[in-house]
Amino acid sequence: MRNKKIIFLILMTILIVTSACLINIGGPKYPAMTIAVSTEALGSLQQQLDSGLTNPTPNQPLTLFLTESELTSYLANVLSSKPDPLISNPQVFLRDGQIQVYGTATKGYFQANVMISLSATVDTQGKLTLELVSADFGPLPVPKALNSVITSLVTEAFTGSLGPMATGFRLESIVIAEGAIMIVGRLN
Repeated sequence: MRNKKIIFLILMTILIVTSACLINIGGPKYPAMTIAVSTEALGSLQQQLDSGLTNPTPNQPLTLFLTESELTSYLANVLSSKPDPLISNPQVFLRDGQIQVYGTATKGYFQANVMISLSATVDTQGKLTLELVSADFGPLPVPKALNSVITSLVTEAFTGSLGPMATGFRLESIVIAEGAIMIVGRLN
């Protein structure tokens, strides 16, 4: 009888402990390299935008070079202000001509690593066009509206960065290389 009580107490303890914690159910592995979120990178991004947009010359090209650190810090900042973000702990990698976003998705008591890969192009009107190349949410189902959610999030981040000048900013090209993205456009 005593053994049954001990087993019952152990099972109850395990049940209580696991119900209080998130259970990681896998998903794609984060790359070995970790990009630190920093206020310095966020400040560098803001400084670059401010210097390019303070005294713009109409119809002169404006080139922005954004790094993985700046984009990761910016995305982390944007997501931290959302009440229920799609992902947490973001890591943005600029590889193979694509924007690769890694993060952690939480659904109830379950947590999974996710990876979203996007291609970025410029449409005929000079606006950013993002296309979902792939999404891996591990064993969690991929949200049906993922493409529109990601597109609006990144577009919001881009236009939010440019602030009031975004309406007069026409993109000409976007190049994604190893670790950086170059955006060329003109203020109309």
